[in-house]
Amino acid sequence: MNQPQVHIYTDGAARGNPGPGGYGVVMEWVGKPYRKEFAQGFKHTTNNRMELLAVIEALKKLKNPGTEVLVFTDSKYVVDSVKKGWVFSWEKKKFKERKNTDLWKKFLEEYRKQKVDFKWIKGHNNHLQNERCDFLAVTASKQPRLLLDEGFTES
Repeated sequence: MNQPQVHIYTDGAARGNPGPGGYGVVMEWVGKPYRKEFAQGFKHTTNNRMELLAVIEALKKLKNPGTEVLVFTDSKYVVDSVKKGWVFSWEKKKFKERKNTDLWKKFLEEYRKQKVDFKWIKGHNNHLQNERCDFLAVTASKQPRLLLDEGFTES
């Protein structure tokens, strides 16, 4: 991978897990003064779903296929699932007995449009963009009008 063109910082939160949740995203174009923030809250969801949804929604914002992207997240669930190849094995087995199948399918669709790499960062460690994403996610989870996480099922 060459120098990434876009840095994406993501975080997800759920109060109660499951409970009200949200995600936060900060996107920065490398070498340019471009920065965007996105967040959304949901009535009843899990932390892992919000961590994954943050990445999906950020990747969906990219307009040019083949963009080199570096995603920074404090979610071992997301990073390990991709970097260790687990999600590709799950896909081959049609996600049998896997949680968050709906989101993993959406993730793979967006992931394959871009050149994506992941970097795990320690959460709540004074990393400026990660702290901002955490703030956005928690704030989104406390909004009065929360969306329904349609794919979430408790099992």
